[in-house]
Amino acid sequence: MEPEKKVEVEDPEKKKKKEEKAREKELKKMKALEKAAKRQEQEQKSSNASKKSERKSVKRTDDENPEDYIDPETPSGQKKNMSLQMAKQYSPRAVEKSWYEWWEKTGFFVADANSSKPPFVIVLPPPNVTGALHIGHALTAAIEDTIIRWRRMSGYNALWVPGMDHAGIATQVVVEKKIMRERRLTRHDLGREKFISEVWEWKNKYGGTILQQLRRLGASLDWSRESFTMDERRSKAVTEAFVRLYKQGLIYRDLRLVNWDSVLLTAISDIEVDYIDIKERTLLKVPGCNELVEFGVLKKFAYPLEGNLGEIVVATTRIETMLGDTAIAIHPEDERYRQFHGKFAIHPFNGRKLPIICDAILVDPTFGTGAVKITPAHDPNDFEVGKRHNLEFINIFTDDGKINTNGGSEFVGMPRFKAREAVAEALQKKGLFRGSENNEMRLGVCSRSNDVVEPMIKPQWYVRCHDLANQALRAVTDEENKKMEIIPKQYTADWKRWLENIRDWCISRQLWWGHQIPAWYVTLEDDILKEFGAYGDHWVVARSEEEAQEETSRKYNGQKFHLSRDPDVLDTWFSSGLFPLTVLGWPDDTDDLKAFYPTSVLETGHDILFFWVARMVMLGMKLGGDVPFTKVYLHPMIRDAHGRKMSKSLGNVVDPIEVINGISLEGLHKRLEEGNLDQKELAVAREGQKKDFPNGIDECGADALRFALVSYTAQSDKINLDIQRVVGYRQWCNKLWNAVRFAMSKLGDEYTPPSNLTPSVLPFSCQWILSVLNKTISKAVKSLESYEFSHATTAMYSWWQYQLCDVFIEVIKPYFTGNDPKFTSERRFAQDTLWFCLDIGLRLLHPFMPFVTEELWQRLPSPREFKKAESIMICDYPTAVECWNNEVVENAMDLVESVVKSLRSLANERRDKRPAFVLCRTQVVGEIIRSHQLEIVTLANLSSLTVINENDAVPSGYAVSVVNENLSVYIELQGSISAEAELGKIKKKIEEFKKQKERLEKTINASGYREKVPTHIQQDNDAKLASLLQELLSLEEASGHIESQARQ
Repeated sequence: MEPEKKVEVEDPEKKKKKEEKAREKELKKMKALEKAAKRQEQEQKSSNASKKSERKSVKRTDDENPEDYIDPETPSGQKKNMSLQMAKQYSPRAVEKSWYEWWEKTGFFVADANSSKPPFVIVLPPPNVTGALHIGHALTAAIEDTIIRWRRMSGYNALWVPGMDHAGIATQVVVEKKIMRERRLTRHDLGREKFISEVWEWKNKYGGTILQQLRRLGASLDWSRESFTMDERRSKAVTEAFVRLYKQGLIYRDLRLVNWDSVLLTAISDIEVDYIDIKERTLLKVPGCNELVEFGVLKKFAYPLEGNLGEIVVATTRIETMLGDTAIAIHPEDERYRQFHGKFAIHPFNGRKLPIICDAILVDPTFGTGAVKITPAHDPNDFEVGKRHNLEFINIFTDDGKINTNGGSEFVGMPRFKAREAVAEALQKKGLFRGSENNEMRLGVCSRSNDVVEPMIKPQWYVRCHDLANQALRAVTDEENKKMEIIPKQYTADWKRWLENIRDWCISRQLWWGHQIPAWYVTLEDDILKEFGAYGDHWVVARSEEEAQEETSRKYNGQKFHLSRDPDVLDTWFSSGLFPLTVLGWPDDTDDLKAFYPTSVLETGHDILFFWVARMVMLGMKLGGDVPFTKVYLHPMIRDAHGRKMSKSLGNVVDPIEVINGISLEGLHKRLEEGNLDQKELAVAREGQKKDFPNGIDECGADALRFALVSYTAQSDKINLDIQRVVGYRQWCNKLWNAVRFAMSKLGDEYTPPSNLTPSVLPFSCQWILSVLNKTISKAVKSLESYEFSHATTAMYSWWQYQLCDVFIEVIKPYFTGNDPKFTSERRFAQDTLWFCLDIGLRLLHPFMPFVTEELWQRLPSPREFKKAESIMICDYPTAVECWNNEVVENAMDLVESVVKSLRSLANERRDKRPAFVLCRTQVVGEIIRSHQLEIVTLANLSSLTVINENDAVPSGYAVSVVNENLSVYIELQGSISAEAELGKIKKKIEEFKKQKERLEKTINASGYREKVPTHIQQDNDAKLASLLQELLSLEEASGHIESQARQ
């Protein structure tokens, strides 16, 4: 029996206090519940609103203002005014507006010569002043801007120098056509001074269009340093370079063979010569000829031998040049002609004696008649023969392509192609013509005038290249003292081949527009010959006429003289070869030159590796004391989607501005009609456009075009550009847009991101996305450093598309559905992780797609701890965060994704939710799958997921797939799909896969396979075989499962 308890009386004051405390506690509890209810109500509203916004068909609510989705006007140069609400669809036209003007005006592109940051410098290959932006320029700009924006964000004092080339021939031709069209005048009618004035006027009015178009592409060039190859500073530098090289014995004047254009009346460089392959007799249109001209025909004729010894037959495709023949060459060991050694042939039109010479270098006794006519003044090979045998050099053409007095009175004044017919007829009359036959040949034509190039012997200025080339060669190939790297490496062989076989460089042109050569011809009072240039040693080279006067007075010691400046101008490649020096202020010792030379990388097309790159290196090393750049990156040449060269006559030319803005098929046709195609070419071009662009070109925007072009750089030496790929990247921009729209709806107006994340406390999906983001950052940076740009674009695209959008954003949606209290912490962690992903992902992508990344980044909320940068382009480029790496989580997600992929495949991408089972054959796999059921249900769109082991009964009425040896998945068969139909499909697939497996095994087991086949192909084949075996295992298990169910 328990003792009786004593009843205690509570103190009234204490009781009162207790009751008051209880009431206060209850009041606080009530207030807390009210707050929670309100918060839940608000979150429910927010959730409902976000659900509505995510639906494809959205009905506008009464209080929604359409103006909230439209960007207000932004005054030029000011930071863009963005709409209150993000537009529901990405529009490149709206997004790419206003940002560039603000970037430029704010000075984000300007480099500081006095900065303590390490320099990184690119000089833009100067486009022609006559040019409009073509797709090659767009590729150059896309690659270089990617590099320069990345380096700028990576802490470098990044300088990208813009400039334009005066384009001697191209510009002169444009202006000559203009004055002829408008005033029916030639440049000679105007005179040199007035014509040059007209060209400057045209340049100031129309030139530089391309630089404005580069702005449209987003090119972050330092416009404060814009240069023009003929501005005052560059002209002074060109003169200085010529004078220094001349005084060092590296520039000289000589009489040599050049490519002569009879329309432009100038020598042209090899790069300005296009070649037409002719298979047989072909009639072509030639400028200045009223009738078509015959090519591809080898004509034979006989030279009578002196002393009635008979005749010797020769053959040529240019029979008119026989008027300048000065010898006939035979092979010294050709028995047919041994009796003619030391004899002479007689020219049938002028009686000139032509020695029969023996030349084993030129003559192939098995080709043709074994005898070769020699015209030293009009053929490169014959020119060399003429020098070897001291032959006479007879020029038979005037500068405008007519026969001169050396050609004989019978033909003088005839245009060269009229003379071709006349000479053949005259030989026939003399009984010396021996017939003709088809002959395969390459015909050189000028790329500017379409004139057939005529080899002509002319006095010209040359750069002595042998020693300069050796220096440039060693800079690349000397492994112990390597100064420059060429990327891709395959072009190092071209570099070596060209520089080892280099010839002296002809740098004079018979034009008016360009840098006039700073050389004066001295006519002395006592000279017998008074013609300009009569004496090869009467030249002085100086920086000005005053200096030339002083130099001449010293040289000729008081003799009376008259100076005449050389009217020729320098080859455009000479001034552009000096560009990396001159844009930085050379020959003056400027701050820019000290800070930024040598530059970091030259990026250009591989087609001008010799014509421009090699010459820059030669001149830079000689005049600047070092290589002009330490790396050369050569991009591929762009072709159309079918691999054809882009040509106006094919209608396949792609104008980047039309890709950015979009254009209709009619607009494309109109552009063709504004060109200079004839009616036949126009019809072919129109058909080409209809085939390639039946609906015109969609508006893609600069970002999509840039990303597409950079991603194409993996295609070796050619890019087959398919516009649909650009359209695909424009649609991907919409994906980025929607990802940020989703984020903004889940972050809310009051959200403030943290300064950092602690991965260990984050949900599984958050840990995973940060780990794979880390890998993407590392891959992108490594790829950029090694100039493997397509690897970087692939890594970024894959992360954004397949990991962030397709997996992470989908998998976190349940955290935001219905404001479930059990997901409170996950919701906050998902918000923080999402913000970090978007901030880093946009910075990672910015160098490739500057406009959309700026716009989206500006909309992200800022962390409280530090002030947000003014622009994404001056933010830090992302670097990997060591503590984010998590291989265990990545492996688990790989397993989850494999399960999801198999379930989706079984469901045939149908969107109706179904129940599913996962059979796990090991405990470890079972634990992983059980831990991540929510992710699998969400991603595979299931109504339920049950995890079973090998001891559990396999469900009936389900389709099955083997994920791997440890996992199989089952999904309920629904609708009209019968077990029999499913079994039939599976059996058919099994047969297909067995055939593939047998073919692959036959290849792998073939004799010599392991020794002969490259390792990477063997690895690919091994992976394919493993995949086929896995598929067969899966299909056979599925077949067995359905058959066992049918037997029950």
